[in-house]
Order: sequence, then structure tokens, then C-alpha cells
Amino acid sequence: MKGKAEVITRFAPSPTGPLHLGHAYSAILAHDMARNTGGKFLLRIEDIDQSRARPHWEEQIFDDLRWLGLSWDGPVMRQSERLNIYREALDNLWQRDFLFACNCTRRDIEAAVSAPQEGVSYGPDGLIYPGTCRESGARKPGQTLPDAALRLNMARAAQDIQFEEICEIHRGTHHISRTELIEKVGDVVLARRDMGTSYHLAVVLDDAAQRITHVTRGADLFDATQIHVLLQNLLELPTPTYCHHDLIRDKNGKRLAKRDDARAIATYRADGASPADIRRMVGLPPAT
Repeated sequence: MKGKAEVITRFAPSPTGPLHLGHAYSAILAHDMARNTGGKFLLRIEDIDQSRARPHWEEQIFDDLRWLGLSWDGPVMRQSERLNIYREALDNLWQRDFLFACNCTRRDIEAAVSAPQEGVSYGPDGLIYPGTCRESGARKPGQTLPDAALRLNMARAAQDIQFEEICEIHRGTHHISRTELIEKVGDVVLARRDMGTSYHLAVVLDDAAQRITHVTRGADLFDATQIHVLLQNLLELPTPTYCHHDLIRDKNGKRLAKRDDARAIATYRADGASPADIRRMVGLPPAT
């Protein structure tokens, strides 16, 4: 009789500021899910935005996680060391005519969707792209992957998809149709000119490379999951099980951000809090 597959989770922070209570909640959930099933908990540093990433914030991440009592398996993955992998995937999609080069600025897009004949619609990636460069930026015969911002031509790439969600907010099997992807998601950015990739592409390739079976992250990323599952299908990668958890919010109901230093783990540590206190603050049971 075949045994159950090993559970592999991950925590993937960006080294652009201090970890706060929301990060602690997400990291502990992923860590406990792996440890309680005899699985693995991996760490990934999402540092594709080199204009904001800082070595001291990365060291602070390691320090805070260790202080919380979390340990990770194997070496730390860094996105900045995987740019060639992202480039290969982009070339794959480019050669299959799923991408187009886009020269539009955010202001261009805002102006286009604000025209009287256009309706303003928002998707997981912000304003739904109006298609300005879709034809002019398409691959020409023999053209190699350009050094430009690249968007997914959703009308060409979209297909019916599904994924499993095990967290309470969205629990169940989610089915998204090709039409929904075209109308409610649109031509999302897969490579930014200054990064060579995007969060959507990088997270899909990284999860596959780390063999992640369960993605644990905030509910604010639930709508982006349909983009990720579509990319997994297009690139013939496995689709993990997803767990989009509640967000930790301040007393006014606003979700925490890195700029909110008052909720930083390091601040609580300096004030004498213990790891058990942090677990209690975010509503998690004591460590076993």
C-alpha cells in the first residue's frame, strides 16, 4: 500500500523590512503544518526587487524565525540567484506566443481604461489591461525574447482550471473558467523591465523547484492563485494544495504592513515578549 506523500511547506518573505505579527502567523502555520505531519518546512527569500532588498533585513528574518522557535530544512532559496530559470520559462511562453511586449506605463493604462467607451475593472493584478500593446508587441517570426516588460496574452493562454483550498475562509475545490480568466484577470505582467520576472512567475517556478505540496499564505493572495494555477498548467508543473489564512489586523481592522514597525516582531522582542506571547497574540496554540 502506497504511503501518504510528504507534506512540504514554505515561508517566503521579502527582505525589504521587518517581519511583523502577520508574518509570524503565516510562518508558524506553515512550520506547524509540516512538523505535525513529519514533513519539511523550507525557507525562501523573495528578493527579486533588488532596489528594495537589503542584507540586514534578510539577517533579521533569520534571527526572528529562530527566536520564534522555527527551523527550516535544507538551504535557503534566493530568487536573485534564479533569474536564468525565470528567463527560460519566459522564453518557453514567448516561443509559444503566449506573451507580448508591453511599453505601457501605469498612467497609460489608467488613461486607456478611463476613456468614455471603456469600463474600469480591477483584477488580482490591479486594473485589467486594456490590450493596448497586445498586437503590436506580439512575437514576430524568428524574434527572440525581448528585454522588455512582458504580459501574458490571456485570450491565447486561458483554459479551465481548478485547485484545492483547505483553509476555512475559502475551503473547497475552486473551478475557474477560461472566460473568467479573460474577463476578470486579463493580461497580467509576467516580467517587469527592471526585474526580469514578476512575483506571479517566480512564485510558481520556485514552488515547483522546492516541491512544495502545501502553499500557506494570506487571504489577500487568494485571487492571485488562479494566475498561478494557470501558469502551472501552461508550464506543466504540479499544482499544490492551497491554504489562504486570515490576515492579522490592527485594532482598527487594517491589515499589518512592513512599514508598521510598532507590530514588528523585533519590537515585541525588545519589549520583553516571548515566542509563546507571539503565538498567543496571533491566536495560535502553544508550540508542542
